[in-house]
Amino acid sequence: MPHDPTLERLANATLLVPFESLQAPRWILDGLADGISGVCLFHNNLESPEQVTALNASLCEATDTPLISLDEEGGDVTRIGQARGSDYPGNAALGAVDDTDLTRATLRALGVQLSGMGFNLDLAPSVDVNVADDNPVIGTRSFGADADLVARHAAASVQGLQEAGVAACAKHFPGHGATSKDSHHTLPVVEADADLLRRRELLPFRAAIDAGVRSILTAHIELPGLGGEGPATLNRALLNDLLRNEMGFTGVVVSDAMDMRGVSGEIGIPEASVLAVAAGCDLLCLGRFVYADQVARVRSALVQAVREGRLTGERLEEAAERNARLRDWVKESAETKATAEVTGTVGLAGARRATRVDGDIPPLDNPYVVEVEAPAGIAVGEVPWGLGPWFRDTVRLSPEADEPAAVLAAAADRDLVVVVRDAHRYPTTQEFVSALLSSRPEAVVVEMGLPIWRPDCGAYVSTYGAAHVNGLSAAELLGSAGALEATQ
Repeated sequence: MPHDPTLERLANATLLVPFESLQAPRWILDGLADGISGVCLFHNNLESPEQVTALNASLCEATDTPLISLDEEGGDVTRIGQARGSDYPGNAALGAVDDTDLTRATLRALGVQLSGMGFNLDLAPSVDVNVADDNPVIGTRSFGADADLVARHAAASVQGLQEAGVAACAKHFPGHGATSKDSHHTLPVVEADADLLRRRELLPFRAAIDAGVRSILTAHIELPGLGGEGPATLNRALLNDLLRNEMGFTGVVVSDAMDMRGVSGEIGIPEASVLAVAAGCDLLCLGRFVYADQVARVRSALVQAVREGRLTGERLEEAAERNARLRDWVKESAETKATAEVTGTVGLAGARRATRVDGDIPPLDNPYVVEVEAPAGIAVGEVPWGLGPWFRDTVRLSPEADEPAAVLAAAADRDLVVVVRDAHRYPTTQEFVSALLSSRPEAVVVEMGLPIWRPDCGAYVSTYGAAHVNGLSAAELLGSAGALEATQ
């Protein structure tokens, strides 16, 4: 195959790539110099604020204003808060408060923190309308189940992030909130007619576009009601006819991770990447583990597709131009971005306002705190959650492996607090908690996911998220001396 540096550089311009280490490897620096638009950082790239700031500065030395992105939603999906949980309460909590000024201030504070470390593109906010209680991938990442509520907070989030000089990326277009399967593993199908999808799923994206969102991220889901087959990421009718022509979006269309089975499980990442660009994606988020050799295969596939006539050179040029405009916006906005936010204060304030109590919390004297384990989804990852930082006697138990009788024995003559996360999704958790409450009906239950399953108990505390500040707000209400001292 003859070498075509111009075509290869155009192909590079569609790439948002991960890498494997805490420092930028040579192939990343060379790739940026050769036209790769940017990088996406994950847990394996982040060790400390100082390390991240230095890393991002080294990336900017390789080329002028590369896109430096991450999945930082605040709340449960956090990269910068991986060590102890996020300092921001997350979308479900912000939706529960329903104060758009708070949402805008929270996302502006997050944006200021990200910008200070050198990030300029945040793959957030999630503007999915979470109407499926059993949704395994959205849940607390959504502002709620009401489209109008989600729409107004989508706009506020976009405005807040972009006031800080960080490009927002509304996701997951056309809307992942009605799915009961995870597109990391399979291709979910949303069975709803076009009228409902336009009134519900599309409304927040229209609000984000009206708010000036610079990018929109696609979903690997199928929506027959809106036309076409296969995942939205590969569907030209959705990305071009609907998003571009009908909805008037002129910014960058970013793919969700191309290593997810919902898009590439049957055809492989290089072929899926070709189809995504042909359908209208401008920037390919390749995923977490797609490194040098695989990136080269994606680039080669794009070049070969142009030579075979399966992908036009004009489509690559269009994508490259949009991505260049986004980089220009980032560079220009750095001169006018907000810088005066106090990050921790606004996050904890929002978490406190979101936390709800049904019933009366009694004075708790040295409580025995039981956290019932819940699987972490791929999007969330292994981030600490629970009340352990504030209560000395906290145990994490498995509802499948541990016995309620042992808990009851250990908690004898002590106040009992039971902490769950999205208990409505796990029958074994419900059975375990119900067994505890049958003997200890006065116990306090703390739900750190969505408060859908509500058992009869002495008091029921809902935090609408499992971020650090969500846990701290609950610990304050439960009278933790450590929590109260920490917030004096």
